[in-house]
Amino acid sequence: MKTYMAKPKEVESKWFVVDATGLALGRLASAVATVLRGKNKPEFTPHVDTGDHVIVINCDKVILTGKKAEQKLYRYHTGYAGGLKEVQYKKIMSEKPEFAVYKAVKGMLPKNILGRQMLKKLRVFAGSEHNHQAQMPVELKI
Repeated sequence: MKTYMAKPKEVESKWFVVDATGLALGRLASAVATVLRGKNKPEFTPHVDTGDHVIVINCDKVILTGKKAEQKLYRYHTGYAGGLKEVQYKKIMSEKPEFAVYKAVKGMLPKNILGRQMLKKLRVFAGSEHNHQAQMPVELKI
């Protein structure tokens, strides 16, 4: 018996919309990353992008449990000497909630060309409106 391997031309991707209202950031990100990778499909193949497109709406209403809003930090380096910057997630969630969800999902995808290709199929919106009605997305319950 042979193992089935999906080919890139045979993969059919669907569109899903996820309402992030009241969901924990990490649990939302892991569920979205699973759909983006295609691990929820029986024809999942590790070296082929078998995932679907995901639209996340209402990401400004996502929650961080415990004291993570004050204690969790987003760190980045400017490239200059002494250029390590730290920002609390409370500030990120108030200014750019799309960024917080995007970074959480990005961290759960593979760190290679295939992971970057999968990340292009993620759309994140702070409000309840999105501009992808033409693709007729199906609601994904998490």
